[in-house]
Amino acid sequence: MKLTILSTSDVHGYLYPTNYSHRTDKEDYGFLKVATKIDQIKTQADADEWVITIENGDFIQGSPLTYFTAKKQAKYRSIYSQLTNAAGYDAGILGNHEFNYGLPYLQQCEAKRNYPILAANLKENTGDGVLDAPYKILTHAGVKVGILGLTTQYIPHWEQKEHIVGWQFESAVKVAKKWVPILRKQVDVVIVAYHGGFECDLATGNPSERLTGENEGYQLLSEVPGIDALVTGHQHREIATICQGVPTTQPGEKGKYIGAIELELNEHRKVEKQSTHLISVADVVPAFKFEKLTTDLQTKVENWLDEPMGKVAGNMKITDPMNARMSGHPYLTFINQVQMAATQTDLSATALFNDEVLGYDSTVTMRNIVNSYVYPNTLVVSEITGVDLKQALERCASFFTLNSNGKVTVSKKFREPKKQYYNYDIYSGINYAFDLNKPANHRLIALSYHGKPVQDDQKLAIVLNQYRGIGGGDYSMFQANKIVREVQIDMTELISNYFAKHPIVQAIDEGNFYLKK
Repeated sequence: MKLTILSTSDVHGYLYPTNYSHRTDKEDYGFLKVATKIDQIKTQADADEWVITIENGDFIQGSPLTYFTAKKQAKYRSIYSQLTNAAGYDAGILGNHEFNYGLPYLQQCEAKRNYPILAANLKENTGDGVLDAPYKILTHAGVKVGILGLTTQYIPHWEQKEHIVGWQFESAVKVAKKWVPILRKQVDVVIVAYHGGFECDLATGNPSERLTGENEGYQLLSEVPGIDALVTGHQHREIATICQGVPTTQPGEKGKYIGAIELELNEHRKVEKQSTHLISVADVVPAFKFEKLTTDLQTKVENWLDEPMGKVAGNMKITDPMNARMSGHPYLTFINQVQMAATQTDLSATALFNDEVLGYDSTVTMRNIVNSYVYPNTLVVSEITGVDLKQALERCASFFTLNSNGKVTVSKKFREPKKQYYNYDIYSGINYAFDLNKPANHRLIALSYHGKPVQDDQKLAIVLNQYRGIGGGDYSMFQANKIVREVQIDMTELISNYFAKHPIVQAIDEGNFYLKK
């Protein structure tokens, strides 16, 4: 028998082939293409081929469409399970972003699914009713396959506490050591579906990131024998390989690829051949049977995105993301202004999350707002010291490196194994400078607040997004115990509210920092 394991991960609510920058966008990704391709693969499968499909998490958050269903039109929340049901998934896994809009949203999005959500290393609060089992056993033509579900244990480090009240998160490796042997005794093939990625280089085993427990994929393969196939996600990487003898995939993001693991079983139901590849959906035309489920919602989302929210006097368009990070940009200054106005502070930090952020047109629409600020972040005000601020700025300075020609580029650790541009911040309310010729942790050469040098023991109040405020992005100088107040309104709404109070916003080139090269 040929066993084909198809997986999706990190679709992030991109159902249609659009990035929502313009109404007429046509991209090479989207879940409608994915569902159509999965349907084609199943239809064309040979008689002796068994196709198993797994949705590996981060499905219901991340796009303007998901924001619309979370904040504007709750009646459409069932669309996600309608689509995954129609695609015929055998199992689902929770991603970390499934919690971003709170448990009621998660419950409503998943309520009508006809497949189980598997999570061996998560325990939910009594009565939440999201999780079904640690594993699922499927049987076909006498062959038994077990799917063990795991999710990154690191969720409490990012998520708002009220979104995970009563939930417990354990190490994926620790729990797999318990459950894989149990499954191994019951089935012919063991699949581990893990919404997490790899903390080490797959070829050398050398750590590729700080070993926090966020990603445990390499350790899973090193320390847990008996796994026949490993499905991963979370890092948005494009992986299809054999690692430590186990086939593994990670299909990127937004439904650009489907992960495919193929196992050939002999007459004794043992794996004798294995292979992996990623299936592109670039040329797939979405089938009407899937598209019709979402047409009404998509039309409403596009109409909502075109609603004008305010105007910009000057230029807030981003045409050179690298230059914006090196020199600052009026759009980033504006985001800091919104944060400071919402919290009554005069020191703020924000990030240019990725190179797809375009900034604002002269007439700012909801499309501009949600495409430029893509995360459902809330805000915290932290009381920090001058030392904390200096350490944070040194972390920011490490974002840059000089190549052999003296050109400023992004440091490898912010590019690989995944892009982490969202972990470099631009500050307002201070004046500062970096010397990129100096070694790491010694690059900050100037720092003043209200025109005076910042002292190490000086107390400062700074507004940060909640992710950064609890130390996200390796900013250990920011911690939960330093938070003195919170604003539990997400940034997209705060930006919209700001425009309601200030219909015309001036584009300001703050010019409060520079890089010495």
